Amino acid sequence: MKRIPFLLITVLLLTYCSSPKKEGNVVISGNIDGLKKGTLYLQKIKDTLLVNVDSVVIEGNSEFVMQSNVEEPEIHYLYLDKDDGTQYNDRIDFFAEPGEIVIKTTLQDFETDVKITGGKNQEKYQEYKKMLERFNQRNLRLMKEDFEATKQKDDEKLMENDVAYKKLLRQKYLYTINFAVYNKKLEVAPYVTLSEIYDANIKYLDTVAKSLSPRVKKSLYGKQLIAYVEKRKKQQEEAEKTIDSLNQ
Repeated sequence: MKRIPFLLITVLLLTYCSSPKKEGNVVISGNIDGLKKGTLYLQKIKDTLLVNVDSVVIEGNSEFVMQSNVEEPEIHYLYLDKDDGTQYNDRIDFFAEPGEIVIKTTLQDFETDVKITGGKNQEKYQEYKKMLERFNQRNLRLMKEDFEATKQKDDEKLMENDVAYKKLLRQKYLYTINFAVYNKKLEVAPYVTLSEIYDANIKYLDTVAKSLSPRVKKSLYGKQLIAYVEKRKKQQEEAEKTIDSLNQ
């Protein structure tokens, strides 16, 4: 099951359409093999809303060129509207930073066949997502085993899978933390921390936040992570005070 990233939770209820921009310091070009007709939208999150940055209508020629303006590396989305009634499918996420980005994929497997050539953040983001897919595949196998064990009323297998799931989750969290700390000079570090392990123990999130380079701490995702960590710390302190008062 594909989990919705933390940074998208607040925007899935509403998509705000703005007038497309035709000039920018990021040029996104590419090809969607098999696409004869449809509309491509370049999107990003602005003030908690998903906004359209640029768009192009595909009629026969599956190649496209779009542009965006960014002040720093920032996640963008390539959304394909195929008029099939699914609003949040067919969307590719990638890091946009000044320069050229090339995206190639297919109509049949729009999200899974994608190949993206871009900047350093995108390169590392793809590396992270490749490992994340391995965790997701192992999680799916555990879910299938759970389903069969439930049908067979195999409590021993269910307990075994529960231990395996917790171990897998811990491995994913530790990998993400190590990845973020190792890539502390890139904006991808705070982004994956927030989008994939936002519910991790606060001490781990604090470790990532403190490890970020001065420049990344001042970036969009760096500031979001630091603010989130401070909020979690305050909530934890308040909870501890409440428990102490109840025990007196």
